[in-house]
Amino acid sequence: MPLKVGDHAPGFTLPADGGGTLSLKELAGLNVALYFYPKDDTPGCTAEACAFRDASPLFAGADTAIVGVSRDGVSSHDKFKAKHSLPFALLSDTDGSVCEAYGVWVEKSMYGRTYMGIERATFLIDRDGVIRHIWRNVKVPGHVDAVLDVAASD
Repeated sequence: MPLKVGDHAPGFTLPADGGGTLSLKELAGLNVALYFYPKDDTPGCTAEACAFRDASPLFAGADTAIVGVSRDGVSSHDKFKAKHSLPFALLSDTDGSVCEAYGVWVEKSMYGRTYMGIERATFLIDRDGVIRHIWRNVKVPGHVDAVLDVAASD
């Protein structure tokens, strides 16, 4: 059953950039913009991460933590975060369990070839762990502004 608005967000604890872990439970009391992206340091993912970076003070003003998740390893996240001065956590879901729980591990196709990959998606989770908004098949231009609009109106 795909997740929908009003569902409790699946809990997780994942390795984070810089060492250590981060869990959804640790973010209780904040809204969370949990965004899933395919791969560190690729054009679309870099544009999305930098847009979240640039808007991060506005998200903080809306009591909203930004958290990025991909299947890249922690060392890749560390490089990506340092290269682009990203001020938010990047989590490493190398086994794909969190991607599966959120329904973003999907069949994709490119140049006539099908493969499994991460669907670019964002979940806005409220202070109580309830999903308040879902964006699927995200197109990067304008996306961060749309997430911020909803987060700030809460």
